[in-house]
Amino acid sequence: MLLALAMLAVSQESAPLALPDFLSRLAEEAEVFHQNIPKTLTTETLEQRTLLPPSRFHPRIGRSAVQQVPQPRLRVRQIVSEYSVGALQESPSHDLTEFRQVISIDGRKVQSDESARHALSIGLKDPDDRARKRMLEDFANHGLVDVATDYGLILLTFSKRGQQQILFTPAGDLQIGVDSVAVLDWQQTSSADGMLEFIGNQASRRAMRGRLMFRKSDGLPERVDAWTEHSLNGHLIRDEATVDYVLSPHGFLTPASVLHRHLVDARVITENLYRYQPFKLFGADAEIKFTELDTPPPPSKK
Repeated sequence: MLLALAMLAVSQESAPLALPDFLSRLAEEAEVFHQNIPKTLTTETLEQRTLLPPSRFHPRIGRSAVQQVPQPRLRVRQIVSEYSVGALQESPSHDLTEFRQVISIDGRKVQSDESARHALSIGLKDPDDRARKRMLEDFANHGLVDVATDYGLILLTFSKRGQQQILFTPAGDLQIGVDSVAVLDWQQTSSADGMLEFIGNQASRRAMRGRLMFRKSDGLPERVDAWTEHSLNGHLIRDEATVDYVLSPHGFLTPASVLHRHLVDARVITENLYRYQPFKLFGADAEIKFTELDTPPPPSKK
C-alpha cells in the first residue's frame, strides 16, 4: 500500500499541466504585473544597430574606383534611460505605457539621474499620447530610428480579457537554459489590442501573433515572441520581438530584456536590444523617491 501511494504521489507531481492551467497562470501573472509595474522604476540600456544606406560621397580615383560598389554602413548607438510605466489619464481603459528619460548617449552624459526621474514624474501625469510622442521625437533627435516601444509590457496582452481575443495552439516543448518549457502559438483575432505604431502624426494598431513559452514545472511564463507584418509601398514590413521575463524579488514578473528587429523584405534594417536592471519599487510622489521593500527600518533609539 505504501509503495502504491508513493507511486501515485510521483505520478501526480510529474503530471503535465493542461492548456487551461497555463492560460490561468498567464492571466494571473498579467494581472499581478498590471498592479505592480507602475510602482517601479529601473535603468534601461538600449543598444541599437542600424543598417544605413551608403554614403553619398564617393571619391573616384583611378580605374578601380569605378568598379567599387558602395556598401551599406552599420551604425551602433547606446542609450541609457530611466524607465518607468504609467497610465494615460484620458484613456478609457487607462492603458499602461512605457516612459523613458535619456541619461546618456554613447557614454556621454545628457542629464543627471535625479533630473531624469523628475521629468519622468511629470511625463507620467500627461493626459494623452503627447509624452510618448515626445519620447520618440527625443530618440529621433539623438539619431535613433525604428525605435520600438511598449514591448516590455506585452505580458498585459494576455490578461483574462485579452485572452478572449486570442487563439492559442499547443506547439510542443523547448529548452531555455536549464528549464524545460511548453510552447503555445498565439494569434490576436482583433487589432484593437494590437501593437501601437506611429508613422508621422498617425497612430495605428496591428494585430500580433507569436509564441509563448512556459516553465513546465509550474506554468510560469518565461518568454513571449511576437511579430506583425504588413505591406508598405510595395515592400513587406515585419517587426518581431522576443521578450524575456524574470520573477523579481518582489514576487512579480518584470522584463529582463527585449530584442526587437525591424525587417524590410526579409532584410534586418534595425535591431534594438533593451536590457533592464532589477526593478525597484518607489513611492508615488513628484520626486519619485524610492521605497525599497528589502531595506529594513532603522532601529529605534532608546
